[in-house]
Amino acid sequence: MADYRAIKGLNIQTVAGDPSNLVAGDIWYNSTLGKVRGAKIPAGSWSSGGNLITGRKSHGSAGTQTANLVYGGDGPSASQAICESYDGTSWTESPDLQTARRCGPGLGTQTAAIQAGGSPVPDQTIVESFNGSAWSETHELNTARDAGAGSVGISTAGLIVGGAPGVAATETYNGSSWTATADLNEGRQLMGVFGTSTSAICAGGESPQVDDVESFDGTSWSEVDDMNTNAQRRGGAGSSNTEGIVIGGLVDPPTTANTEQWDGSSWTEVANLSTSRYGPGGTSASTASSLAIASGGHPNRSQATEEWDQALAAVTFTSS
Repeated sequence: MADYRAIKGLNIQTVAGDPSNLVAGDIWYNSTLGKVRGAKIPAGSWSSGGNLITGRKSHGSAGTQTANLVYGGDGPSASQAICESYDGTSWTESPDLQTARRCGPGLGTQTAAIQAGGSPVPDQTIVESFNGSAWSETHELNTARDAGAGSVGISTAGLIVGGAPGVAATETYNGSSWTATADLNEGRQLMGVFGTSTSAICAGGESPQVDDVESFDGTSWSEVDDMNTNAQRRGGAGSSNTEGIVIGGLVDPPTTANTEQWDGSSWTEVANLSTSRYGPGGTSASTASSLAIASGGHPNRSQATEEWDQALAAVTFTSS
């Protein structure tokens, strides 16, 4: 049997405690405890965050768990322009979109966000950008997307895919223009999307309702393993096409609290949301280990925010 040095090319280090920057798979000897320890990804869990000021569903979102932004959506007045920012504890009002809309995808960060397409704006190629202070119209999409498109990335390296009615077109954004790239194998809308502009997952959706999943490598889409739950209007978050989660959704017709985790080869059901919902907003600049999910239909427009945590933890090895 190979030893640790033969596998890793180094000996187990001795540390007075645990390392401050954990990396999955690391092993060390904790001299304070007198035990061999390692870094492990634990089971994730949901906890309650601060409530939105205005409940909504099918809205755009951007940012991280502690610096999030939601905008537009289906609210008290159907399509709305209202924007709110989150600091990890509470939501505050931010400048409104120029054009009220719902089901328009969002991407970016809290101070550099994009809102693209949506409904019922007259021209579904309209895109707005946010600089932390105000929204302004910017470079238009090549393909109109009425509602339910998916998006990932940041304002200088973004991806938008799908949308109503059953659109398969994919576009990338470099901060100054949109460029058409490889189409989905199956056009759809209202799906869960996560990753980056060169490494993404598109899961489920409607056209009709599907559990099919496709993976993007920056050049083309390919089919991968289906989700366990056939749902549309899911939220999603993750750092690449090998690591992420999809959340909630509409399951013809009830809402679901289901959370599924993707490891690059298969889906695993993990801890459910506390509140079932569909059309939630996620965090676009995140990993699947730390995200906030806000609002959504339940069946009405929810104000509830939930936060997912699955940070690396130091654990002690035991014999068996």
